[in-house]
Amino acid sequence: MGGWIEADVFYRGAAHPQAPRLAPDSHGLIWLPEDAFACAFAQHATPQELTLLAAVQRPIAACCIGEKVGRPLWRDRPSWYLVAEQDRMISPDTQHFMARRMGAELHACQVDHSPIITAPDTVTNLIVKAAQAVSAR
Repeated sequence: MGGWIEADVFYRGAAHPQAPRLAPDSHGLIWLPEDAFACAFAQHATPQELTLLAAVQRPIAACCIGEKVGRPLWRDRPSWYLVAEQDRMISPDTQHFMARRMGAELHACQVDHSPIITAPDTVTNLIVKAAQAVSAR
């Protein structure tokens, strides 16, 4: 089995009209523009959360998302996937595709790209459900 490129996920299907165009800077790093936090990354976040997200963001090295990965762990382990139905960064259709490809137990929710910030109970409940399922085996 050949590796797949992580960045491929960003190029499946049509981009959301509010998704920012991302490009590496002169150092090969990709930063999310500050205005993109409110319109695409975390549209359900409070103004305070948006300020914090912008202040603590870490860039992505463009070379990292272009690397082929080997055998993903989801091929050998049970997986759960929270589809962010209101995601403007990665299309929900792409997320459904990834979850099906993984054979994951799919949980679709009306959340944005950053549910750990904007819907923490949803994320926590899914993690607990996954832990209970694994421990019951």
